Amino acid sequence: MSKSDDRKDKSTGADVIEEVEHELREPDMFQVLLHNDHYTTMEFVIEVLRVVFHKSIIEATKIMLDVHRKGIGVVGTFTYDIARTRAERVMRMARERDFPLRCTVEKV
Repeated sequence: MSKSDDRKDKSTGADVIEEVEHELREPDMFQVLLHNDHYTTMEFVIEVLRVVFHKSIIEATKIMLDVHRKGIGVVGTFTYDIARTRAERVMRMARERDFPLRCTVEKV
C-alpha cells in the first residue's frame, strides 16, 4: 500500500508528490493451551471451553480429553491480545472456583 505525501520543493516552491511504501504484514499468532492437573474437574474444563472459547459440547469434550490424556490441549489460535485476554479469563475463573487449572499462551 502506498501513501502520497505532498511537499513543497525548496528551490522552486512547486508541489512535490512522493510515494511512500508501507508494508503490511499479518500479525503474529499465539496458541492458547490448557494444562492438565489432578484436581480440576473435567466438567469445569468443559465449562471454561464453552464459556470463554465458545466451543460446542463436542469440541469442548474433545479438547478436555486431549488435556486429560496428553497433559496439554490446544484451545485455539489468536492474535496476542485476544489470546492473552482469554487465558487471563480462564485463570480468573479457575481461581474463583479454587482450581489450579493452568492456561498459557505460546507463539505459533
